[in-house]
Amino acid sequence: MNEASKQKLPVIDALHGALEKNNRENAKTVIATLHPSEIADILESVPGRERKELWSLIDTEIEGDVLSHMQDAVRAELLEHMPPDEVIDATKDLEADDVADILQDLPEDIAETILQSMDEQNRQRLSSVLTYPEDTAGGLMNVDVVAIRADVPLDVVTRYLRLLGKIPLKTDNIMVVDRKNKYLGVLPLTELLIRDQETKVNQWMEEEPYVFVNTPTKEVAKTFEQRDLVSAAVINEKGFLLGRITIDDVVDVIQKEAEQTLRNMAGLSNEEMFSPIISSTKRRAIWLGINLLTAFLGAWVIGRFEDTIQQLVALAILMPVVAGMGGIAGSQTLTIAIRGIALGHIAKTNIKPLLIKELSIGVLNGIFWSSVVAIIVIVWFGQFSLGIIIGASMIINLIIAALAGATIPIILKHYGIDPAIAGGVILTTVTDVVGFITFLGLATIFLIG
Repeated sequence: MNEASKQKLPVIDALHGALEKNNRENAKTVIATLHPSEIADILESVPGRERKELWSLIDTEIEGDVLSHMQDAVRAELLEHMPPDEVIDATKDLEADDVADILQDLPEDIAETILQSMDEQNRQRLSSVLTYPEDTAGGLMNVDVVAIRADVPLDVVTRYLRLLGKIPLKTDNIMVVDRKNKYLGVLPLTELLIRDQETKVNQWMEEEPYVFVNTPTKEVAKTFEQRDLVSAAVINEKGFLLGRITIDDVVDVIQKEAEQTLRNMAGLSNEEMFSPIISSTKRRAIWLGINLLTAFLGAWVIGRFEDTIQQLVALAILMPVVAGMGGIAGSQTLTIAIRGIALGHIAKTNIKPLLIKELSIGVLNGIFWSSVVAIIVIVWFGQFSLGIIIGASMIINLIIAALAGATIPIILKHYGIDPAIAGGVILTTVTDVVGFITFLGLATIFLIG
């Protein structure tokens, strides 16, 4: 547990205790000391009834900021019970990209009402963001951008900024465009401060990376990571400047992707900690059903060797060892492959070297651990042939596990299936079935037959 999590627990306990004692003033005092993002975390950490009580204690001036930091599922739950006027007040001072996230969780008629309540400038800005899918640069961008021309002196830029009175939050660069609003580069604010004011923008502007408006957010995050960006311009296919993306938005994307991957690997989709019991039960029931089918497949394979197991009870004791080792080895490879796909590191040209590497690891680990297990089995049961058979089974299963762990994510990705959702189930089935067949099959041939 990290330090932030340790510090959060006493706050949750204090709020929970205050609500139990109906001491709303104490709870309100605790909430007032927290940052909006911390309040959002707290709201996600308490059950639905307490969540509604805590929400009623939040200062209306920061409701929008709290909503913007929330998980989608929790935010949608709170917005469901908020009247349009309250949503309008909560979102009036937020950046366009944050307002867009909130409106996308509202029914279409209510979202339209909120849009119509805005002034013309803000409505146009927000509409431009809502035009693009949420998981693209267009849906992530903020249209509140300061843009200047390349042929003007720095002192003109300085006077322009003073005339504006303020600049958008997290502005590190001023966007540079031509007369038609085509993106040319950026002027770092530091250059504006240290350079001769009579020199022109084009002398100090830099050609910073940009992203196209339809670029997936995953690719945007990757660009920021590789280039160490704080902000980046968003342009359309004709090169016109549309907005900008800042690092805080990218961090949100990375966190959301990490959380979604973790949920997908457990089959939990968009479920949060205190989702309604019935809906959570339905989601998990489907996943449990899929796992049950694969379990029955493994049981069916074991059933084919019922006579063999009855004649040699040691086989029943040792079966989980073979299947378990294959499952662990395959999971290691599966994790490497899924990570490679997520980061865009796996392409057609490097699939073969990846398979060779993972198969080599499977062979080497198979030889080593099968030798260890074979020696243990020989000493334990006093049967040399049984030790050799389990050793051979483990080598085969670890090799197949490595092959399956590397290829399953690639195949699933090819067919548009998220490897994090289905990869683990398929891999477990493969390693269990192969482990049981090889171990029990070899035992049937060489020990019983």
